[in-house]
Amino acid sequence: MKFGPGGRPGRGRGGRGAMAGEKFARAFAQAAFEGAKGKRRARMFRRGELKLLLLHLIAEEPRHGYDLIRQIEELTGGHYAPSPGIVYPALTLMAEMDLIDEAVDGDGKKIYSITETGSAQLAEEEPHVADILERLEGVSKMGEASDGASIRRAFHNLKSAVRIRLAEEEKGSDKILEVAAIIDEAASKIERLK
Repeated sequence: MKFGPGGRPGRGRGGRGAMAGEKFARAFAQAAFEGAKGKRRARMFRRGELKLLLLHLIAEEPRHGYDLIRQIEELTGGHYAPSPGIVYPALTLMAEMDLIDEAVDGDGKKIYSITETGSAQLAEEEPHVADILERLEGVSKMGEASDGASIRRAFHNLKSAVRIRLAEEEKGSDKILEVAAIIDEAASKIERLK
């Protein structure tokens, strides 16, 4: 994968193999973290990739739009789910391109299945689809590696300690200010970690 300024994923196809998925996962996690600080979030898919992934999933079995969203979320280990505002217009476009068929099931919901044209395009793009799936697996593995269980435990301990220690303190007391200073110092140390 090519990386642009700031370590964000750039355009173009990247390298293959396990490293490509890991690089993407690191870049996505970094960009997502930066997004949490108010900066621009990373895009999960480059141009046309969501369409290919949807086509691949529909080729596995006919699916509803919501099922496709959940499947993508599962592929990323719960770290990313595309919004309906992105998925449904893509499905409409794919149907207009004769890549998929739309039908209405017994519950009145649209269900999508692949067409011959869609199967042909999917066969042409098989290596690219494999790259996309590998990157999503990398996001999932990165999430597993950075599972926040120990962080959540530490936050729980901190919250309990603060609640117990300050339960009977009055607003503006010196102890409240001391606790706030300790928490601020810890946050500052975490920010400086490399």
